[in-house]
Amino acid sequence: MKFIIKLFPEITIKSRPVRRRFIQRLQSNLQVVVKRACPSATVSAFWDKLEVVLPEEHSEYRDDVVATMKRVPGIAHFLEVTEYPFVDFHDAFEKTLALYRGRLKDQTFKVRVKRSGSHDFTSVELERYIGGGLLQHSESAGVDVRKPELYVDLEIVKDQMFIIDQQHQGLGGYPLGSQEAVLSLISGGFDSVVASYMTMRRGSKTHFLFFNLGGKAHEIGVKQVALHLWEQYGASARVKFISVPFDEVVGEILQNVNHSHMGVVLKRQMMRAAEQVADFMGIDALVTGESIAQVSSQTIPNLTVIDQSTTKLIVRPLITMDKQEIVNKTKELGCFDIVKMIPEYCGVISDRPTTKAKLDRVVKEEALLDEAVLAKAVERCNVVAIDEIIKNLDIQSDIEALTKVSENQIVVDVRAPHEQEKTPLNMPGCDVISVPFYELETASDSWVPEKEYLLYCDKGVMSHLHAQNLQEKGLGNVKVYRPKV
Repeated sequence: MKFIIKLFPEITIKSRPVRRRFIQRLQSNLQVVVKRACPSATVSAFWDKLEVVLPEEHSEYRDDVVATMKRVPGIAHFLEVTEYPFVDFHDAFEKTLALYRGRLKDQTFKVRVKRSGSHDFTSVELERYIGGGLLQHSESAGVDVRKPELYVDLEIVKDQMFIIDQQHQGLGGYPLGSQEAVLSLISGGFDSVVASYMTMRRGSKTHFLFFNLGGKAHEIGVKQVALHLWEQYGASARVKFISVPFDEVVGEILQNVNHSHMGVVLKRQMMRAAEQVADFMGIDALVTGESIAQVSSQTIPNLTVIDQSTTKLIVRPLITMDKQEIVNKTKELGCFDIVKMIPEYCGVISDRPTTKAKLDRVVKEEALLDEAVLAKAVERCNVVAIDEIIKNLDIQSDIEALTKVSENQIVVDVRAPHEQEKTPLNMPGCDVISVPFYELETASDSWVPEKEYLLYCDKGVMSHLHAQNLQEKGLGNVKVYRPKV
């Protein structure tokens, strides 16, 4: 089973050295993620394409490989093909008919042939021969060269023939790691999540910086969505998740800054902290999810003042996007259900906030702040590799994980709805309830003390984290269900 990878068009117009570097990077990225889906798969690079080959005896991994490649930046589209030696026109027709006969029934079609190499025939001649044969020997609705319901595509490369079984849309963009790294300020809200994705798609290794204003539960939620983004769209590169405790910085602002300027000052303090983290990591650009006029701190005058708090480039991928566009994008990315339940902790709520901050006024307000508080927050930051996030969430060892369920216990499936639908938890004789992790806080209010509740998820990680969170809130009857593999 073979897949032909077509490059994102902007890659093909680069100079030869740059194009070669991009192709090599894409090959390396594919080798990392495709082999996770199927260890026996191979990835080969050429000047105008890449090829992924899946051994026929491992065809059961086909769906996982396809799903993986759809999420790899740098791919315009990829073709699922069947390869044969090119013999002659009639042999090409017979092989095409064998693959397409069933799909042609009651469909209009058009044959398209692409060639590379030297041949004694034209693409149009082969198209006409195969098209005529399919018209005679199938139950199609006829040929339609303008708006066919089905395209029959072939590629002839020298003496090889590739019959295209299916075309899959790629993610586009540049290969991850082909551009310089960035540091994304992620709050867990819709905006910062989409902004992070967009820089990943553009080829930048995107590290995550979180300013914690809402405690451990908030941090767990943001780590969860960051982990989702990385697993889906950035898993070919190792990145960091940095958490900075910012509650004391917010306290300083609340006590010392005029209410009208609190929002702008908070953003400037975040940029200063982000600059220090970025300097330590050797990163030149910060990423935010700001969009013009979405909130008071995001007017052009206020953004200008915020920019002057750092020497770093501030990248704002969403700067002209509407909120609904951003929300819709999180649905496409598969993280809407997670994000919608993560509260936005703005830290300060200004009464009649300014929309036209002046730098000299802001500097006077900031002169009242204790610089040591910000320095202390940065010093206390926690840095963890994103792929090690599961092992470094400070999970308490005293949370009991059970492999069996007794009569007085209820299993709580905390997976997202689409995960529950894909692999239902079938446990005859046991009480099982479905409560997606983002609804646990509310649902647990109605749990009765005489029962024990065993949280379950596929890997046993998020169930452990949320069990810890619920126990910290006083629910001592919460444990984890982790069946033996």
